[in-house]
Amino acid sequence: MDYKENIAAGTASRRTMGNAASSSTAPSIKREPTELKIKPLSPTNSIDALQKDTKDNIKPEPIDAARVFLDRGLPLPGYLAAEAGPSNDASSSASAPKKDEGEDVPVPLHEGDDVPQAQSAPRTGYKVYEASDDIPYSPETALSEGTKMVKAMKASIDKIELGSKLRKEVWLREIESLESQGSPTTMIAICGATGAGKSSILNAILDDNIVPTSGMRACTAVVTEIAYHPKKTVNADVSFLSEAEWKQELAVLLDDLVDEDGNLKRTKDLKSDSGVAWQKVHAVYPSIEAEDLIRMTVDQIIARDPKIARILGTTKNIVAKDSTAFGKEISKYIDSKDQKRGDKKKKDKAKDKEEKKDKSKGQSFFDMLRGDASKKREKEKDGGDEAAFWPLIRQVRVRCNSAALSTGAILVDLPGVADANAARNNIAKEYMKKCDCIWILAPITRAVDDKTARDLLGDAFKMQLMMGGYYGNYDAHAITFVATKCDDISCSEVIRALNLEDEPDLVEIEERIDLCNDDIGEWNKKKSEADKVVKGIEKQLNKIREIRQEHEDHVEALENNQPFTPRLTGKKTSKKAAGKKRKSSSGGKKGSPKRRRTSASDDEDDSDADMDDDISNASGNDSDEESGSESGSGSESSSDSEEEEEVTVESLKVNIKEASEAIKVGRQQLTEARKTRKEATDMLATLKKKQAEAQKEKNAFCARKRSEFSRDVLKEDFRTGLKDLDDAEAEQRDPDSFDPTVNIRNYEEIDLPVFTVSSRDYVRLTNQVKGDGDPACFSNVEDTGVPAVQQWCHTLTISSRERAARNFLTHLKTFANAVRSYVEGIGEVTEIDRATLREKWESTPPDDVINFNFADAEYDFGDLGNLGGLYAMNNKPAQKVDAYGEPTGVTPRLVKDFAKIIDKTVEELQERFKDGLEEKMQAGAEQAAASALDTSDTFASTMHWATYRATLRRHGSFRQDLNVELINPMTRNIASSWSRVFEGDLFATFDASTKAAIKKLVQEVEESAAVALKDRVRNQAELSLEEANVSLTKTLETVRETMNAQQKEISRCLAPHVQDQLVDGYDRAMEERGRGSVARQKAVFHDFIDDVKDEVFTGGADVVMTRLTQASNAVGEALEEALAALAEKVEVSLAVLWEGQRDDPAAVRKRLEMVKQMMEITRQVQLWLAAEGAHRSSSPA
Repeated sequence: MDYKENIAAGTASRRTMGNAASSSTAPSIKREPTELKIKPLSPTNSIDALQKDTKDNIKPEPIDAARVFLDRGLPLPGYLAAEAGPSNDASSSASAPKKDEGEDVPVPLHEGDDVPQAQSAPRTGYKVYEASDDIPYSPETALSEGTKMVKAMKASIDKIELGSKLRKEVWLREIESLESQGSPTTMIAICGATGAGKSSILNAILDDNIVPTSGMRACTAVVTEIAYHPKKTVNADVSFLSEAEWKQELAVLLDDLVDEDGNLKRTKDLKSDSGVAWQKVHAVYPSIEAEDLIRMTVDQIIARDPKIARILGTTKNIVAKDSTAFGKEISKYIDSKDQKRGDKKKKDKAKDKEEKKDKSKGQSFFDMLRGDASKKREKEKDGGDEAAFWPLIRQVRVRCNSAALSTGAILVDLPGVADANAARNNIAKEYMKKCDCIWILAPITRAVDDKTARDLLGDAFKMQLMMGGYYGNYDAHAITFVATKCDDISCSEVIRALNLEDEPDLVEIEERIDLCNDDIGEWNKKKSEADKVVKGIEKQLNKIREIRQEHEDHVEALENNQPFTPRLTGKKTSKKAAGKKRKSSSGGKKGSPKRRRTSASDDEDDSDADMDDDISNASGNDSDEESGSESGSGSESSSDSEEEEEVTVESLKVNIKEASEAIKVGRQQLTEARKTRKEATDMLATLKKKQAEAQKEKNAFCARKRSEFSRDVLKEDFRTGLKDLDDAEAEQRDPDSFDPTVNIRNYEEIDLPVFTVSSRDYVRLTNQVKGDGDPACFSNVEDTGVPAVQQWCHTLTISSRERAARNFLTHLKTFANAVRSYVEGIGEVTEIDRATLREKWESTPPDDVINFNFADAEYDFGDLGNLGGLYAMNNKPAQKVDAYGEPTGVTPRLVKDFAKIIDKTVEELQERFKDGLEEKMQAGAEQAAASALDTSDTFASTMHWATYRATLRRHGSFRQDLNVELINPMTRNIASSWSRVFEGDLFATFDASTKAAIKKLVQEVEESAAVALKDRVRNQAELSLEEANVSLTKTLETVRETMNAQQKEISRCLAPHVQDQLVDGYDRAMEERGRGSVARQKAVFHDFIDDVKDEVFTGGADVVMTRLTQASNAVGEALEEALAALAEKVEVSLAVLWEGQRDDPAAVRKRLEMVKQMMEITRQVQLWLAAEGAHRSSSPA
């Protein structure tokens, strides 16, 4: 069948791909204004020559499901709309061709022609940009838009005929690899002792109260992983210990509760081992008494509560609308039961109060007593039977919508290394192995001490970091120190410790504080004086009001002819005989109107402070005047007959009027006095506010100075600690030539990131917590340091996110070019030339089907990661062979060359491990064995006997890890060597050799091509090399990451190995009971260490070297899989040179559509890469 026949034969079956996508959006198609040209596939059978010939052979296109809806003006259903794609796509101008009587109108190749032409690229959903400046670049948007382009490519590839099954397999594999690439995550391990403020700083970073901060006993003991999700809800997975893990834990706790004689220990001290053990067991099984508990087996205890047994090994999923609801929901699992009872007690108390009101009526005294006693017993029973779950929690995974985590940071709150629960401790260690960064938290009050960094970054921890690859090529992002509680400040201590007395800013602040204090003292005096005046006036006014009220009562009595005995005036009258000066000061029962009137009149002239005395004196003077008046009138009177004038209603009313006038004047004076007092009070409030602000400035100033000092101390001490390790290793390596004055590395480049934060002031300033008062130290959010830590979360993820986006775009670009190269064809190639190339370089017959699946390997590759989604060939198809029976073609040739390279790479890895580490490992083992007895004895002698016994019970790992201390000499000896081995590029030679092998092969293909094809073959060879380099880069990146993870795992295998070897010794020591058992336990373990020390540590060295050998072999096998797929990819790329294509009009149209689509995708990817470059150059270093 010739070229024209091929076109005619395939027309009816292959015409629907481009039109289906276009017809889902519009009823007609707009002709393209520009012409798309493609080189003819053969001299006589070019597309231009076939335009008129194929016009009459095109059959009507069948109407698809989407067109049925569109022709009737109906909206597309969701499942059809998804297939058609959204409207804002790469070809928004595309539309379906107009129809005439049910028949499609084909789109001409050139304007004015009537033959098929490539339609606009099908709608795909990615946004089209005309310039890179228009792109709002971020790694996440790049991945999102790129994924949409990949989906468009996949849809097009599924609808075209490919030249071979191998090509389809390779292309679909590429698409799967591209689709699987997402935004990477960065795992941050947060370490810190209890009280370091981890929960508070986490909530501040998250800008929400996600992590419990109080009353949660499980908080410090449970691994909590906090990640981002775009939902507004707060979700969590709470996983519980398995039955085996809980049994192991129970067995240890029961041992902690029993003394040497099998009796129950004292459990009241909650800080003791027995107190902690009882607290945990009683929380889960509250109905079991301690005396009964120690007589029960572990299985009996678990069988006691089926509810607890059912929850073991399960995971509880929590979905809450916000953090408040989340806190209530998760508190069911992590709150202590004491808190639950406290809440219940309050509810029960209120309920009991209401019930008592309702039921108290009609009950006898004994009924009430019986009811209260019964209720009390029920309450105790309910509270006692309520089990708590917090000791059973294994791990908590939280997902929330926090901006700080939106770029891929995952925060992991790790418990202390001395967690008593083995399962949780193991989880913490696993996270430490796979985390990307480590944050060390400590209160800043400890950071002021220059030994803090040495304590928190001790030798053992530093050596693990060195062996973990953190120190080799130092990464400033790997380790971060966060000093918390910066608002906890004592200015006097900081000023004295840092010699800040002469700081100008501080002097100015203290002057303002002193001025405020002086002003406050003066205004306090004014306020005190005003208070006295106000109190005096109020006192006199109260007395006048009482006298006026007595006069009014007296008037009422006289008007009603009722007897009346004055209380206030009567007392004063009775004092007449005691002295002449004030004998009638109070008037008496029959007071004189003139006397009362004069008294009231004098009140108006008296001063406010002496009003009481003046009124009394005025009354006395009135009496003398009345006596004189009576004598002058010639009235007869004698000393034993002093009768007062009779009190009348009129005289009383006059007195009442005078008293009212006096009250009016007193009120005016009181108002003035109160005004003066308020002025003083307001001024004091203003001054105290200024004083508080100045004091807060002083606190903030001192806090900043302390933070600066702490940062410098921590950074320098970190450098010093690293230098100490380097010097110790250098001295041990070559004692004769060691010079401590010569730095092994540039330590000035070691810049430990240190942040000083105040989470408490941050949440107060941001109102994250209601009712928590004003900030104690800082006045603005930035000074709290929390925003800097939040930004640091983004900074830690920048490199991985940008690298992933850049690699993805590069991969997508090369793949789009490969697809475009295939669908365009290679131009004028004779069948003879094709056959020549095919015969020499094609590895399989065209009709063979190649099946790929993952190879079963003896070694466990679970830890080696996914090498780009690549496959291995298990069921190989029949291959072309040469005269000697050897497979021929591109793929077998490359696989053979790659095998030699891989073998050499594995051999070099093993030699590097052996040369760099084996000797150091053996020397370290000897040192560890030599110091094992001293280490063990020192460990035992410096520890309380109960803690030592608890450590033995937990096989050496409790508050301190004896196993780690035993291997410290060993790890110290190999730490620097380990770092040097893995800090270099282990696969540089492999990379260069692989690229050289591919380049050599494509050169041979070029040399074997006909002279007329040289240029075209050279272009295709360059494209093949570009594709191979992209795939190889991705494979090597994955292998490097996997090898790094493997070496972290291997570097931490020594302590578990030692622990396993010493289990018998731990158990034998614990068998000692009774009087003197502690001394016997120490002796038993000492003797056991003495017997096995050589085998334990030498065996540890052998384990490490064996694990390294296995890791290198596993890397080799994984590389075989990856490079086998790479070989196939190179052949598929080169196969364009010899593969023919279907040439029916439908196939031609589809290819033209794909060419246009690939050109547009390539253009868009190029714009995104340009935007990425501009973004990278504009970002701060």
